[in-house]
Amino acid sequence: MKKLILTTAVLALSAGFAMADTVRLGTEGAYPPYNFINDAGEVDGFERELGDELCKRASLECEWVTNEWDSIIPNLVSGNYDAIIAGMSITEERDEVIDFTQNYTQPDPSAYVALSADADIEGGVIAAQSGTIQASHIASSGATLVEFATPDETIAAVKNGEADAVLADKAYLAPIADQDSDLTLIDQDVLLGGGVGLGLRESDSELRDKFDAAIQSMKDDGSLDELITKWFEGNAALFGSSS
Repeated sequence: MKKLILTTAVLALSAGFAMADTVRLGTEGAYPPYNFINDAGEVDGFERELGDELCKRASLECEWVTNEWDSIIPNLVSGNYDAIIAGMSITEERDEVIDFTQNYTQPDPSAYVALSADADIEGGVIAAQSGTIQASHIASSGATLVEFATPDETIAAVKNGEADAVLADKAYLAPIADQDSDLTLIDQDVLLGGGVGLGLRESDSELRDKFDAAIQSMKDDGSLDELITKWFEGNAALFGSSS
């Protein structure tokens, strides 16, 4: 899924989580349907509902913190919050810096959106949010990567002619293309990443285990699939009864 942040200069500071404290959940608040800020100014979306349920099942008191994507891993490591729940794909590169729970979504296909179906996605200029697995994929391809700080800016780059297409999670792009007649979702999915999980400091194994158990319980009783169906409307794979 979404994002690849590799901050090689980050050190694993031991800002350990104390189980008696409130757990602070860090998210971006700018990537619907995973997370966004609603009209009341509150974190909303799939991950808000998921995070609240995980905290309930794990008997944890939780609060939500928003953070820009580019610094979301460094600020976790430095102790500004205790877990990342922000559409973050589990990758080997990230796992060298932080720890992850098991995935709470399957690997989500990425997709291209352009102004026309014949856009040059192989050798053209492709927009992606900086620090994402999509940006990494484009950089290793024959296309020219142009990066932007926010998802909205990648869409704007296509509409104003700065980029031939944008590559992002299909679950994010499909509703945008459906609602904007100027945009076309190209029928060529790209599978990246190992699914989305919560990111935690490597020192917080007890907290990771609590969230792991809560995620597994939601897989086992089918409530995670229900939540995915509610928020992604067929644009994301389900775990099924075999989870």
